[in-house]
Amino acid sequence: MNLEEYFVRTGYKGSLEKQDLETLTDIFQHHIRAVPFENLSIHCGETITLELEQVYNKIVRRKRGGWCMENNQLLGWVLKHLGYDASFLGAYVFNPHQNAYATLMTHLLVKVVIDGKAYIVDAGFGVSYQMWQPMELVSGKDQPQAPGVFRFTEKNAVWYLEKLRRKQYIPNQSFSNSDLLEKKECRKIYMFSLEPRTVEDFRFQCTYLQTSPDSLFTKKSICTLQTTEGFRALIGWTLTETTYNYKENMDLVEFVTVEDEEVEKTLKEKFSITLDRKLVPINVKGPYTI
Repeated sequence: MNLEEYFVRTGYKGSLEKQDLETLTDIFQHHIRAVPFENLSIHCGETITLELEQVYNKIVRRKRGGWCMENNQLLGWVLKHLGYDASFLGAYVFNPHQNAYATLMTHLLVKVVIDGKAYIVDAGFGVSYQMWQPMELVSGKDQPQAPGVFRFTEKNAVWYLEKLRRKQYIPNQSFSNSDLLEKKECRKIYMFSLEPRTVEDFRFQCTYLQTSPDSLFTKKSICTLQTTEGFRALIGWTLTETTYNYKENMDLVEFVTVEDEEVEKTLKEKFSITLDRKLVPINVKGPYTI
């Protein structure tokens, strides 16, 4: 494993000497625009592991993506090697259908401290809830970014992340009532504490999420990638392309249904992913919105 190979994968060509916020943001943005958030391994007969070398080989050498435990573990390794004060935290994801936070800590994220200020760096959430810049860990402050306005609030040492979105313009009206569309303007994303975590804290969750019939990730095949204008997502057979701020305070959300024989081509053209095994797409109705 080496940093040069990782930066070839993400296309980052900037400074490696400075451990400042500007450099961190640049490295982070190259990651989320090159490495998809995806769970396709589950749906093509592969096992997702937490071993860093295997994560590195999958994302860097095989040019795949991964979910939070892979993306953020790799990003955390990169940042530590560059000299950043980086550590892992664990979060509980909000389930909009149950209107409650999960009881299992399933989301791994990165905390980075620069000049005494703490930032959350999360390259593993995908779709419109993917932050585009490190977020300062401060309570009650609106932090506007291209995807929308993010905000942390803290109560009794528990931190909550939420996002305020723009209106949505959906040209293909047959998708206007899709369960993939987020209906609320303000959306809770996850909650977390500042207790340091290790990858070992996610062993059970990693197995559970890819095997349990109750897991969102066994019910949906997901591949999403951030672009310079927004993001694209293939969920089951539904391809979505979102353009942020298409008009003032409005995002453009374009839907199309992909046929079985077009899935592999779509993954290659839209996400630069070539799978080693046959993907079996799935999209059971459930708590996953864009």
